[in-house]
Amino acid sequence: MILYISDIQPIMLFSTIQLFQSDPPLGKMAADKEFPMPADGIRCGFAAVFCNKRTCPYCRQMKKLAKAIRLIPTLLLFLHKNGMGMDDRIRIKDIAAKAGVSVGTVDRVLHKRPNVSKSAREKVERILREIDYRPNAYASALACNKDYVFCCILPEHASEAYWEEIELGAMKAVELRRDFHLNIRLRHFSRLHPETYLETCRRCLEEKPDGIVLVPTTVEETKAFTDELHRQDIPFVLLDSNMPDLEPLSFYGQDSFQSGYFAARMLMLIARKEESILLVRQTFEGKVTSRQQENREVGFRRYMEEHYPEVEIKTLNLPMGKDKAAYHELLEDFFHANPGIHHCFTTNSRAYITGGFLLETNRRNVQIMGYDMVPKNAECMRKGSISFLIAQHAYQQGFSSIDALFRNIVLKKEVRPINYMPIELLSKENVDFYHRTRI
Repeated sequence: MILYISDIQPIMLFSTIQLFQSDPPLGKMAADKEFPMPADGIRCGFAAVFCNKRTCPYCRQMKKLAKAIRLIPTLLLFLHKNGMGMDDRIRIKDIAAKAGVSVGTVDRVLHKRPNVSKSAREKVERILREIDYRPNAYASALACNKDYVFCCILPEHASEAYWEEIELGAMKAVELRRDFHLNIRLRHFSRLHPETYLETCRRCLEEKPDGIVLVPTTVEETKAFTDELHRQDIPFVLLDSNMPDLEPLSFYGQDSFQSGYFAARMLMLIARKEESILLVRQTFEGKVTSRQQENREVGFRRYMEEHYPEVEIKTLNLPMGKDKAAYHELLEDFFHANPGIHHCFTTNSRAYITGGFLLETNRRNVQIMGYDMVPKNAECMRKGSISFLIAQHAYQQGFSSIDALFRNIVLKKEVRPINYMPIELLSKENVDFYHRTRI
């Protein structure tokens, strides 16, 4: 509580300011000996100079301050008598006294436990409504002293990848909530072996988690797992792709369609005179590897159909699991056959595959629009082979997904069901100002 002492005794505030903000400062006045010692002077205990007690401004101020300080006990007593004490928290025993019941009865009502008579419950609930009682969720959670396990089911990935940033954000959220006994378990599946998805989900259920962060694959595969989560009453948060029909607790990620639409608009600001552009996709067995990439491509093509229907979109698939030499061979064949292509859009975070190829082959007349501020993409951008990146704030997604589970499961609070990340455009000029790990 803030005590506005100046309302009771204005001179107290004035005296304090004068004492500590004097001009010149107290120490300087002492050093300069601006107060010469008079014949009847004595040493001043406040200003460390010789002064006359009747005329020394510091002595006068300190006397006024001491007088104001003597009023504080009276002020506190006044506040207490008027219901404005230092601690305004409503305690369970206060509620019990107002309702005329025992402390145990109030506790059972607050925690919705049985063995409370109807009349006693009504009395307690009436008092709770009158005082607008709201329990301290943090205190209750700490007192519970329960261990919580959150599982994150993510695709396998290389170091310094988009998914690694999500993991770092999730682990940071757990670290900041360590007093609540949170534990995180990272589980991975291979997009090259789809059967590992359901196997990873099954193993995760065996660990009896309290909540799950999930990257979905196909609707059919994911629904089989999320239906089981609903049956076991385990909340889950979706990342990467929003699938409302699965009824998740929450979703964190970009609006993929709008992101692709935006990417096309930005790219065509510099490619409006082109007859054709390149769209690069990451695929597995001829299909894109995520719903997110699929929606980005749909948004990209929608913009092109609406505004540049005459521009041809050429597509190049880069199969997952290939090595650098295989990718460079595919890219070399494409650009050799299409020398007029000068602008490229990639639908995932591996724009550096194309960017690295352009650097090694010294093709400086091709501009790339890609996704995610992973280190390899940032390096290509600084060297000029990638012109623009759309940031997805992967670290924040990981942090927020765990935080949503924490607030819902531990604190018993509602969370927002859909949380779209900003569509943020990065270029060589502002890439160094992007904070990947800022929440």
